[in-house]
Amino acid sequence: MATIRRIDERISVAPQIDPADIGEIAQAGFTTIINNRPDEEEAGQPEGDAIRADAEALGLGYNAIPITHAGFSHAQIDAMRAALDAATGPVLAYCRSGTRSANLWALASAKAGGDPETIIAQAAGAGYDLSAIRPLLDSLSADA
Repeated sequence: MATIRRIDERISVAPQIDPADIGEIAQAGFTTIINNRPDEEEAGQPEGDAIRADAEALGLGYNAIPITHAGFSHAQIDAMRAALDAATGPVLAYCRSGTRSANLWALASAKAGGDPETIIAQAAGAGYDLSAIRPLLDSLSADA
């Protein structure tokens, strides 16, 4: 199974997961999976629908919010916030490496009024450097 990195009590991120990992993810207490990876980004990656089917079969929520190399949109940030708010327990978000998932969580948290310094510290604790998006975090938080 992919290495899961805990950001806080509500969200963890991981690199690409496999349908075979879903049972272990459910046993770890996650209630929702958020897929931030577009299908067919890389040859041989598991399709989102296969992960969705296994997640839903085990009673987990599933959301697909694919992030391409084009970057992040407000619609994607809002969709992440909505998915996090709707979750009934811990959330696992994944992409190819976990970085896009960590960034999208950070942007959604800032847009909801989160403190950028706290967000950056939480991500750093999970091994993610958000310094490149700090100006955007500041702007989103100030506008909240």
